[in-house]
Amino acid sequence: MNLPSSSTTLANCTPKLGLLQRNTLGIESYAEQAIVISKSEQIPLLLQDIKAHGLPWQVLGGGSNVVLPSVLPGITLLIDIAGKEVLSSDRTETLIRVGAGEHWHDFVQWTLAQGFPGMENLALIPGTVGASPIQNIGAYGLEVAHFIENVQAFDTEKNGFVTLSNRECEFAYRDSYFKQNPNRFIITQVTFKLPKAWAPKLTYAELAKQFSNQSPTPLEIFNAVCAIRSSKLPDPKVLGNAGSFFQNPIVSEAQCTELANQYPAIVSFPDAVGQRKLAAGWLIDQCGFKGKRIGPVGVYDKQALVLVNYGGGSAQDILGLAKQIQDKVQETFGVQLQIEPNIF
Repeated sequence: MNLPSSSTTLANCTPKLGLLQRNTLGIESYAEQAIVISKSEQIPLLLQDIKAHGLPWQVLGGGSNVVLPSVLPGITLLIDIAGKEVLSSDRTETLIRVGAGEHWHDFVQWTLAQGFPGMENLALIPGTVGASPIQNIGAYGLEVAHFIENVQAFDTEKNGFVTLSNRECEFAYRDSYFKQNPNRFIITQVTFKLPKAWAPKLTYAELAKQFSNQSPTPLEIFNAVCAIRSSKLPDPKVLGNAGSFFQNPIVSEAQCTELANQYPAIVSFPDAVGQRKLAAGWLIDQCGFKGKRIGPVGVYDKQALVLVNYGGGSAQDILGLAKQIQDKVQETFGVQLQIEPNIF
């Protein structure tokens, strides 16, 4: 569907649209009414119509970081805005504007093919470009916040398009201004700034071990990250999952030291001054959940951080298992795990 803005109203919505292919957890869900947004110009008139009818609404991209109910009420906007444009490139940096509906991994691969390295550590993260700032996606020592120049979005409170700078996005660990203000912004484009001065980011143990005493190229790091992620995470097309289901909890140095005295093998990483980041997967594994199955859902046998849907699992099944894990980790370690995906 590629409708001009003047005709994009509720009359163009598709009723009872199945969303099985729009969520990587593989939950059987459908939208009461849905419409594909392929151009940002469609949004203002459509939202005006939605508000005039007093209908609930929500935005859905690639569905890689969501837990969907059996029915999404009201109107679901499916963001498929495409396009990649190099705005400028000089001796110091390259600016690239990307449509919110572009697939994230394909975009990272494209940057390397164009000779713009930097984001190779973020390879194979599922989802769309538009979703990346919301969660401030990150992996292997990098966060997307390091590269975002600004985010273009429709502000439903101001009823107009806005551009938020990196600072205004208020990025934090798996957090952002967008996540703190759900349903206020509909992200349409993201502008990335990639510095020309490149150096490999090998702070994570697996990459450091693989490239010890080597000077890898960006493509070699990209391929290594893809291989490591593939060995740990199931393919959503084969086994439904939303990637890491819990955030790595951040605790004080004092609490980490206390835990390390009780559990010498505990896995942690440096964070801000006076803080340590604990490996949530290790905590879950120690509580006996790795590989555990409860009905149609379970914990992946190769990575305890990943909850999987073996088929037919609902949001209630997934969240019920998550609650069991949270309670046991809290009881055992005194640490509260936060769910990473958005729960609709």
